[in-house]
Amino acid sequence: MAGHSQFKNIMHRKGRQDAIKSKLFGKLAREITVAAKLGAPDPAMNARLRAAIIAARAENMTKDSIERAIKKASGGEGENYEQIRYEGYGPAGVAVIVEVLTDNRNRTAGEVRATFTKSGGNLAETGAVSFMFDHLGVIEYDASAASAETMFEAALDAGADDVQSSETTHEIYAAQDHFGSVAKALEAKFGEPRKAALVWRPQNTVAVNDEQGEKVLKMIESLNDNDDVQNVYANFDVSDALVSKMSA
Repeated sequence: MAGHSQFKNIMHRKGRQDAIKSKLFGKLAREITVAAKLGAPDPAMNARLRAAIIAARAENMTKDSIERAIKKASGGEGENYEQIRYEGYGPAGVAVIVEVLTDNRNRTAGEVRATFTKSGGNLAETGAVSFMFDHLGVIEYDASAASAETMFEAALDAGADDVQSSETTHEIYAAQDHFGSVAKALEAKFGEPRKAALVWRPQNTVAVNDEQGEKVLKMIESLNDNDDVQNVYANFDVSDALVSKMSA
């Protein structure tokens, strides 16, 4: 019985992981299609599309799936998605930004609002919390790509604004207007990054205890479960132990 129970647990976990992967691929494909529709279908000429493809590759999305998503845009197929940003407050007053791509604004607004409310937070007007974040581009490389000094000098020459290096990674930040050119320059020198995207980086973070942090993480997880939600950002600090616990 124990072996059977363990097998069921493994299958349940695998099924859950497969479902998460499938949902993620759907979101990545949606971003690729929207990026290709808004700009040129050539990633060399479209920084947003290039970033979307890099994100897809990082998650091992197949080349065929990526090309199919681009062809949808080129052929005028698929839904027309609206880009919307929601802002509000989560548990402990944590500021939260939610980016969505939706084909039904009313449905998505209701679902996002309900998640905030159920989590003990509240949805606010656009602009209510975004002033506490910087909207900029980030390019990430593994630490093995170059020494901290080499990466810093290359990023500075490329026009980046900030570089943060650790034992495992290099994070290069650039203003939106320079994001595409900085990413191209670094890729020519170090190869394709593991991530290149526009993000909302908090200017300051709020310290929360583990109980509050768990509530915020559960709220973010609930938001990410929504097919329309592409990205969620929050300005809080949480312990590594809690993150590991929530990921288990």
